[in-house]
Amino acid sequence: MRSTVGRAPRSADRRSMAAAPTNWLRSIRFSGFTVLMLIVLVLFVVIVAPGARIFIEQRQQISDLQQNLAAAQAENSSLSTDVARWSDPAYIRAQARDRLYYVSPGETSFLVLNDTGADAATSALPISSNIQATESDWIASLFVSGMTAGLGTQTPDQLGIAPTGAATPDGTTK
Repeated sequence: MRSTVGRAPRSADRRSMAAAPTNWLRSIRFSGFTVLMLIVLVLFVVIVAPGARIFIEQRQQISDLQQNLAAAQAENSSLSTDVARWSDPAYIRAQARDRLYYVSPGETSFLVLNDTGADAATSALPISSNIQATESDWIASLFVSGMTAGLGTQTPDQLGIAPTGAATPDGTTK
């Protein structure tokens, strides 16, 4: 027997050391139990995973439907309360007065339009020497004015406006 202590490794030993990282897969030995467990694991994934996915989706659908049911029950109770109110003649009378401006016989109704006075509108604005932006939408007003003028069917005579450059009844032009 030769002793290899203190000598350089042989070329065969060098090849085995270089091939060692690639041969680790060949050195793995599978027992029957390991193969059986791998088969059981694969069958578990193939059989149970789709069922678990379906179960999770159905639980989500049940949760969504329960939320919809709770919202519908709340709306139903609100509408039941409204039906109970509308069955009361006093509530119907109050709604007719508020919404339709009905009055009882013998009463006089007054409808006040623009009940805020001109003083209230101008006193709320601050007094300043700087130019301030207006609070009206002039683009919308211009559009409405143009549409009203363009789609109107009244003639200038009906509006009481004499056309520019037209002869007046006395023969002169404006």
